[in-house]
Amino acid sequence: MKIIRFLDGEGQTHHGIPNDDGTAQVLSVNIYQNIEPTGLTTKIEKLLAPVIPSQILCIGLNYKKHAAEVGAKIPEVPVLFMKSPNALNHPGDSIQLPRALHSNEVDYECELAIIIGKAGKNITKADAYDHILGYTCANDVSARDWQLQRSGGQWCRAKSFDTFCPLGP
Repeated sequence: MKIIRFLDGEGQTHHGIPNDDGTAQVLSVNIYQNIEPTGLTTKIEKLLAPVIPSQILCIGLNYKKHAAEVGAKIPEVPVLFMKSPNALNHPGDSIQLPRALHSNEVDYECELAIIIGKAGKNITKADAYDHILGYTCANDVSARDWQLQRSGGQWCRAKSFDTFCPLGP
């Protein structure tokens, strides 16, 4: 089932199932507990990122070809980094380039984002899919000069500028 988050004509935010005519069937308020149509259909004025994450966890150097492009060794264990929630951006919105911490090397990568819908800890591989709400597309925007030459190789700053994580629909 395709689920979107959107603004209606009155500026109200909803989750819904999109229709072909620019409207959506509005879903119950808490999609994490219950995905139920409410019976209401309304016009989609603006698509929003599908969720507002409390954290955005990412895996780096997970494609051999990309690692080779940047001259990086394939890691033996996954490289984990974070994008801060301020990096979240809605589908179709502009990416704002940083001014005070100017970058001449802004880059992008298309990514598959997994939306976690159920909390857990020490989850087995067999139970992992029970915690996934859905999937969407993401854009991992990075200021490569801040990632590689400035700030000591810390990825979080380079990847967490405002609007550097377009997500969805």
